[in-house]
Amino acid sequence: PAMMKDEGVSPHLLADQDLARLSSEGKTVLIVAKNHTIVGLVAIADAIKPTSAQAIQTLKDMGKDVILLTGDNKATAQAIARQAGIEHFVSDVLPTGKEQQIAALQSKGHVVMMVGDGINDAPALTRADVGVAIGAGTDIAIDSADIVLMRSDLLDAVSALQLSKKVVNNIKMNLFWAFFYNVVTIPVAAGVLVSLGIVLNPMIASIAMSLSSVTVVLNALRLRSYKPHYSKNMKEEKNMEKTLIIEGMMCGNCARHVEGALKSVDGITSVVVDLKGGKAVIGLSKDVDQHTLAAAIDHAGYTLKAVK
Repeated sequence: PAMMKDEGVSPHLLADQDLARLSSEGKTVLIVAKNHTIVGLVAIADAIKPTSAQAIQTLKDMGKDVILLTGDNKATAQAIARQAGIEHFVSDVLPTGKEQQIAALQSKGHVVMMVGDGINDAPALTRADVGVAIGAGTDIAIDSADIVLMRSDLLDAVSALQLSKKVVNNIKMNLFWAFFYNVVTIPVAAGVLVSLGIVLNPMIASIAMSLSSVTVVLNALRLRSYKPHYSKNMKEEKNMEKTLIIEGMMCGNCARHVEGALKSVDGITSVVVDLKGGKAVIGLSKDVDQHTLAAAIDHAGYTLKAVK
């Protein structure tokens, strides 16, 4: 919208209404203009991954503040934040804006971990105390990050935090026992207790030193049994899709009616209507029976012919 305004494109009331509606559904809307007049909108949406809300909740339970930084408009950002369980978000930010947000948090004394996967995230990944890139992301994001997650799953970012804490605790534990061992045994080896008849045989000292090293290594190897812990108060969502064959759709308004009717059904997380193909692809967080789907479509004035 800002670019269109700069280019002198004439506003259109219907386009503004559709833009607001699509944005509120968590979609990124692209504007198509010809001869300085809006001729269409293209709505693009990524479905929230089933594990994202669980990852956000786990981070909160760990005492972390979670902020969504996005170039999308406020309505879209608000919709995505609501689905993911994020209270704080910053929208309409350019790549430099994301980097500035990170810097502002650091200036307040916060330690910041940034998770991103796009070209727009590269400056922020570099600025953050810890930059985490998604393995399936762009090359520049991966090159800018300190850590690369092999899967496109936010739960792996949680696992990285938990594992790093385990590693630091393990290092502290090994240092404690190493100092304790040396504080106790070095005076004995130096002959402090000779007057009491206590002498440390060189062979025993050698074995004890070896056992100390073995103890440290075995303690470190405990990390091999590490398993991440996630919040259990989240309902596990099922990632299902169904294709509905619908009869009677003739125009864009028909598609919008069907989309609205299906989105009102509990358990449907996303709806993509293919007007030309006479079908709708729905994302489900739980199983919804065919009778419920048929009733919703019938209420909108159309007929469900088949479910695939």
